Amino acid sequence: MFIFAEDQSHCTSPAWGPTKVANNVTEFIFLGLSQDSGMQLMFFVLFLLFYIVIMVGNLLIFLMVFSDPQLHTPMYFFLSNLSFVDIAYSSATAPKMIADFVSEKKTISYWGCITQMFTFHFFGCAEIFVLTVMAFDRYAAICQPLRYTVIMSANAYTVLASLSWLGALGHSFVQTLLTFQLPFCNAQVIDHYFCDVHPVLKLACADTTLVNMLVVANSGLISLGCFLILLASYTVILFSLQKQSAESWHKVLSTCGSHLTIVTFFFVPCIFIYLHPLLSHWIKLCLCSIPPSPQCWTHSSILWGMRSKECHEAAME
Repeated sequence: MFIFAEDQSHCTSPAWGPTKVANNVTEFIFLGLSQDSGMQLMFFVLFLLFYIVIMVGNLLIFLMVFSDPQLHTPMYFFLSNLSFVDIAYSSATAPKMIADFVSEKKTISYWGCITQMFTFHFFGCAEIFVLTVMAFDRYAAICQPLRYTVIMSANAYTVLASLSWLGALGHSFVQTLLTFQLPFCNAQVIDHYFCDVHPVLKLACADTTLVNMLVVANSGLISLGCFLILLASYTVILFSLQKQSAESWHKVLSTCGSHLTIVTFFFVPCIFIYLHPLLSHWIKLCLCSIPPSPQCWTHSSILWGMRSKECHEAAME
């Protein structure tokens, strides 16, 4: 019984308290996608091609909307914002990653890592908010056609775009501050190809449980919340078209189909990446909170020891 009580104590989270470890890290090293030179060369060509296509395609859209007065409408205004975001979002990580494929030493300075994380989350969150605002614009155009010009006036869509950028700025600031206020002792190797929150947090020489939860609440819940809003808006749009003609359905699907496809491919990975660590952590802690049955106490010390190890690892993550 005393052994059981001692093992169960490992399931509790470590005590909170300020760390006094100095930050000794001046640069980080990326492991990258592969250590094989042949694979790295293939990735270099592939990602360079993708990056060029992204840059050229989005730049053409942005310039076309900017130069043609007939395209100065709310829908194309948000589309130009989305094109600019895609250019900046890709440029936050792709150039460094592509250069690392042909570099022997894949390093980034401490402040370079901070800058990369800040810009990545800033433009990534801006894309989430812009896609959400675009869904609202489509809802207003399809479900409220007579009031569309009033709802989406020049002031209205300018305010919506400004709030999207300000919200992204706040999100990125919080993410970066939460991550880099932690000390990094001598661990320098990031098991990733750019500076993202979770790979960097694994290098911190302090308890990151609370920070992980706050990061997930900041990133994962924003992604999930906006995704649910998008699904709700498109559900309302589809229900509003029940009594419409086939031609109306075709117009709506041609307008909204590509947007919904982009939303799905963008949001689902974001939700998985940033909510998965918290869900895994909660599952482990829930398993720790279930005491073993009395029949197991006499012959399952190995199993309980394995559960205690999982509990301890869950609490330390």
